[in-house]
Amino acid sequence: MLTGALAAVGRAAPTTAPPAPADPCAPSPAHLSASVSSSLSQPPSEAPTAQTVSTQETTAMSTPPTSDEACKMSQSVLATLMCAQAPGRSVYLSNRGNSLRQHRGILQEGFAQYVVNKYHDTNNPDGIINMGTSENKLCYDLLYKRLTHPDMLHIDPSLLQYSDSRGHAFLREVVAEFLSHYCCSPNPLKPDNVVVMNGCTSLFSCIAAVICDPKDAILIPTPFYGAITEDLHLYSDVKLFHVPLDCEADGKDSRAFHLTVGKLEEGLKRAKEEGLTVRALILMNPHNPLAEIYTPEEMFAFLEFCKRNELHVIVDEVYMLTVFDKSVSFHSVLSVDSLPDPQRTHVMWGLSKDFALSGIRVGTLYTENKDLLEALAQLGSFHSVPGSTQHQVAQLLQDREWIDEQFLPENRRRLKAAHSYLAQELQSMDARAVISTLNFYIYLRESSFEEELALWRSFLRHKVVLSCGQAFFCSTPGWFRFVFADQQHHLQLGQFAPFNMYIPSTF
Repeated sequence: MLTGALAAVGRAAPTTAPPAPADPCAPSPAHLSASVSSSLSQPPSEAPTAQTVSTQETTAMSTPPTSDEACKMSQSVLATLMCAQAPGRSVYLSNRGNSLRQHRGILQEGFAQYVVNKYHDTNNPDGIINMGTSENKLCYDLLYKRLTHPDMLHIDPSLLQYSDSRGHAFLREVVAEFLSHYCCSPNPLKPDNVVVMNGCTSLFSCIAAVICDPKDAILIPTPFYGAITEDLHLYSDVKLFHVPLDCEADGKDSRAFHLTVGKLEEGLKRAKEEGLTVRALILMNPHNPLAEIYTPEEMFAFLEFCKRNELHVIVDEVYMLTVFDKSVSFHSVLSVDSLPDPQRTHVMWGLSKDFALSGIRVGTLYTENKDLLEALAQLGSFHSVPGSTQHQVAQLLQDREWIDEQFLPENRRRLKAAHSYLAQELQSMDARAVISTLNFYIYLRESSFEEELALWRSFLRHKVVLSCGQAFFCSTPGWFRFVFADQQHHLQLGQFAPFNMYIPSTF
C-alpha cells in the first residue's frame, strides 16, 4: 500500500519548487509498487511555480529565519495556496457564511478526499489509505464484542427525553469516578464539576466562547493539532497565538521541541506587543503531534506561569491512557494535590483516542469554576450527546475489569507492535532516523514549505493521506506525521528514499 507511494514519491521529490498545481483528485494507480513507481517517474506537479529570486533576496534569505518568522512563513505559504482553491463568494450567504464556506484547512482537505474514497481490502482496493488522521484502527474486534454486550442495549424513557445540558447525571457521576481513578486524583472528583459534550472539538469551541471575546487570543506552542484553530475561530472568532518550538536541540534545550516557561513568557510578550488580549494557554499532555509527556515539575511550572499572568489553562489529556511504554509515566493535572489556580485550570478528556471511539463523539471537561460551568451549560444544548450513547459510555467507563484486564493491555500491546514494526522497517533502510520507543507518529523532512506541500500533495494524489508540518504550524519545513495505529498490511514498506526522519517519543 504505502510502499509504492513512499518509494515513488521519494524518487520524485523535487529539489526546487516544481511546476504549477495539478488536481490532487486526478486518477492514479492502485496501491501497487510497480504501477505507482512508474506513474511517478516524472517530477510531481502539485506545487506552485517557482519564483525568480534576485541576488539581493538570495543574500537576505541566507540568514536562517527565527522560529517565529519561520512559523509565519509556513502560515503564509499555506494560506496563499489554500485561498487559491477557495470557492467564490455566494450572494446567498452572509459575510460570516461566506467566510465559513471559503475556509480551507489542509487537514480537512485530505480527510474530505479520504472520506469519499476510503481504502478497503476487497471493496475498494484503489481507495485512499489514511495515515494522517489520528485514529486507532487496531481494536475494532475488542470494541465490537464489548459494545454488542446485552448491557449496552438498555432503553429507558429518560434516555429518549431532553437531558441536563451538561450531560445526564448518571454519566457525569461515572466520568468523575473514572477520572478520579485513572488520573490518580488525591480526592474524589465531583460530578457537578463535569461537563459532557459531543467531542472535545465542541468543548474547545465553547470554552473559547465563554472565556474570550472576539479577536482575543489564546497561547499555544507549535507544532500542535492544527484543527484547534478552527475549533476556536469558526464560531468564536478567537485567535491562536503561536509559541514556536525548535525542532533541534541546542545549547539551551536538551531535547527537540522543548517547551519552557521562558518560551511562554516570550510568546506572551510578543502577543501583547501586537496589541492582542491573551486569555488562556492550551497545553496537550501527552502532546499531539509530538507525543511529548510533560513531567509534573514542568506542568506545575506552566500552571504557575498562568497564575502569574491571570491566564486560564486548558489541558487536553485525551491520550492519557495511550502511553504504551512502561518506562514512561504520565501524570494528570488532576493528580495535583493543590493547583496554583484551580479556578482557571480546566482539564479535557474524551473517548476518541484512549478508547479508539472517535465516531462516538463524547468529550468531557472537569473544572472547579462554577461561573464557567454555568456559562457552558447555556451552550450545552447545541452540543449534547444522545441519551442512548450516554448510557453506553457510562457502561463502558464503569467496567473496570474489561478496561484493566482486556482493553488497555491488548490495545497497548498492539500499539507497541505496530510502532516496533514500522521503526524496524525504517532502521533497515537508508534513511537517517531518530527513533523513540513510543508514539503514534513518525516525521519526514523536506527542505522548504513549498516542497513540503508539494510532497504532501504527491502522497495524496497517489492515495496516501498524511499530515504535513504546516497543518500543525510547525516552524521548520518539512515535517510529516504518520499515524501508525493501523493494521500491519496497511503499514508495509518496501523501498524508502533517503528522507531525514524523526519518530517522536511518547504515546
